[in-house]
Amino acid sequence: MSVRPIIDAGPGLNFLSINKERLLIAVLGPLSAPETVRDEVLRKSWQDERFRAAAAVWRKLTGRWIQILTDDVTPELATVVQRISGLPMAERMKHGKDLGEIMVIAHAVVAAESGEPVTVLIDDGPGAAIAASEIQRLRRLGSSGASVGSITLASTLTVLGRAAGTEHLPDRAAVRDTYRRLRELDDGLPPIEKTNLLSDTPWP
Repeated sequence: MSVRPIIDAGPGLNFLSINKERLLIAVLGPLSAPETVRDEVLRKSWQDERFRAAAAVWRKLTGRWIQILTDDVTPELATVVQRISGLPMAERMKHGKDLGEIMVIAHAVVAAESGEPVTVLIDDGPGAAIAASEIQRLRRLGSSGASVGSITLASTLTVLGRAAGTEHLPDRAAVRDTYRRLRELDDGLPPIEKTNLLSDTPWP
């Protein structure tokens, strides 16, 4: 049985804030998140009115639909955190910037190194780059005969692309509306015309 997809705070906040948690779970399945990500989601939901709905949705989902991964220091987790961040885990945990995505990737790598396939949901550019580097590293290990699993990198665009044409995004108008609402929360998302969301799906 594979590890649940591990989500970063950014896309988690965005989907939950616009009450699209059912879409997210329909595409990825039951989710997991490090404690650091949980704390970031709850903190930002109180700090920023735009994310206010996320805290209530998160609490409703926690347990059955969102499993919380402990960030307690283990030898395996500490090794990965130090390699990808350049700092000992105890030191890195003191710095909040980008910590959520570091822990998402670290948990995924530990699972993959134990032989599991795991998906991570990350939108941030630097975080996605670190994840891509770890994906290549695992592939090299596998090619050299090591018994390892794999990491699949997903993004908000991945999730929306898989949902397009389903009951959650049945037509182009639904895609446009959902994407507009997400972009209002995340200006890192490109204009929809620069994506393939409206063209890749065989709309009826």
